[in-house]
Amino acid sequence: MQWEVVIGLENHVQLTTNSKIFSGSSIRFGAEPNTQASPVDLALPGVLPVLNRGAVERAIRFGLAVGAKIAPQSVFARKNYFYPDLPKGYQISQFEDPVVQGGTISFAYEKDGKLETKTVNLTRAHLEEDAGKSLHEDYAGMSGIDLNRAGTPLLEIVSEPEMRSAAEAVAYAKALHSLVVWLGVCDGNMQEGSFRCDVNVSVRPMGQKEFGTRCEIKNLNSFRFMEEAIHYEVRRQIELIEDGGKVIQATRLWDPDKKETRSMRTKEDAQDYRYFPDPDLPPLVIGQDWIERIRGEMPELPGALRARFTGEYGLPEYDSLVLTSSKAMATYYEAVVAAAGKENAKAAANWMMGDVSSTLNREGVELDDSPVSAAQLALLLKRIADGTISNKAGKEVFAAMWEARSDDANLADTVIEQKGLKQISDTGALEAIVDEVLAANAKSVEQYRAGKEAAINALIGQAMKASKGKANPAQVTELLKKKLAG
Repeated sequence: MQWEVVIGLENHVQLTTNSKIFSGSSIRFGAEPNTQASPVDLALPGVLPVLNRGAVERAIRFGLAVGAKIAPQSVFARKNYFYPDLPKGYQISQFEDPVVQGGTISFAYEKDGKLETKTVNLTRAHLEEDAGKSLHEDYAGMSGIDLNRAGTPLLEIVSEPEMRSAAEAVAYAKALHSLVVWLGVCDGNMQEGSFRCDVNVSVRPMGQKEFGTRCEIKNLNSFRFMEEAIHYEVRRQIELIEDGGKVIQATRLWDPDKKETRSMRTKEDAQDYRYFPDPDLPPLVIGQDWIERIRGEMPELPGALRARFTGEYGLPEYDSLVLTSSKAMATYYEAVVAAAGKENAKAAANWMMGDVSSTLNREGVELDDSPVSAAQLALLLKRIADGTISNKAGKEVFAAMWEARSDDANLADTVIEQKGLKQISDTGALEAIVDEVLAANAKSVEQYRAGKEAAINALIGQAMKASKGKANPAQVTELLKKKLAG
């Protein structure tokens, strides 16, 4: 039997406010345990929550970016459940009336060696507070509780179950991650828990309309773990059904060491949480003037930027997709083009996707911390374009610039001079080299004139060797063809 995979995601996005969603407590990461939990976060008697306006504005910003409806009135509810790191015994969240309703996320991913695009519909995005954290590693036979995270503002973004492979789910999560960082609503730090993924996975016979029983894989904090967990869970469910078993709806955890999911608890449904409106919080009312003010402050979004890169710079769609994969990449690229000129836009794209990205990955450095500035890279591209150095020499210059870690605006020129990498572009000097090569390689000359055009490559190679790699290859080729035609 052929099986179809059905995947939906719930992403918990920590908002970039300075304080918690209902109190003035700090959300600074790395503080000593239980030093950032106030009486409001713990719901001690006599305290009242007050909604953080900055959290609401970030939710509106996200909603506008994905083309969602911003609810004119939304309600906070108490989600009741008992867990050691939930000090109140309930979580303040939104249920029936979320602040963001609908919207879409579009993304590209590779399928069968080709670039595919897909749009996934969002169900909702709602504001809520985070729970605390249980600590198991540092206590033999016991668990510790750190309530610093309790009350941290989250935007939970829920997709429709429209993804059909691990590749689609990971590409969606990456696109969402890039967008929330681009908008400035989240710092995107997955290691610190700022962007967490819960993946709902089910399988059904190909062609069946009804969904299978889903299992939720909780708190995935890396795209690699997400992909591995989905692949494992899909295999587990298919093998279970084919062996005559039945999938039980449950929450599962991914064990990266054992490379398997394991059951955490039977999955609850909404009614199990006994939602009811929080009596301490009035409805959240968002006027159109507030929405329009935030709309006016929005940055240029990735989709619009991709279209502009393609139209204004003549870039292929793939290049535009890669260059807008993060705000840092897009900003750096535009700075390079501004300094190097639009005529070097494609060369700048090639360098950004090639040497720059590979060096950043190899060194484990973020683009914002690159030792080669956009202006320095632009000068290097101009020196390649004007024939001062070859593209091959340009790679050597870039490597030296990276190691130099200098603020010198003319660093490319300095390195070229120091390493003696200037191409020979003087026509007289090149003509002398070409004449020597033609005289010493009569057989190749004869083959070329007899119609074997590939023979010229051997002559070009000899000329480059004679010049110790410094001859301008384009000029050498032109001179050779001119003399061979004579």
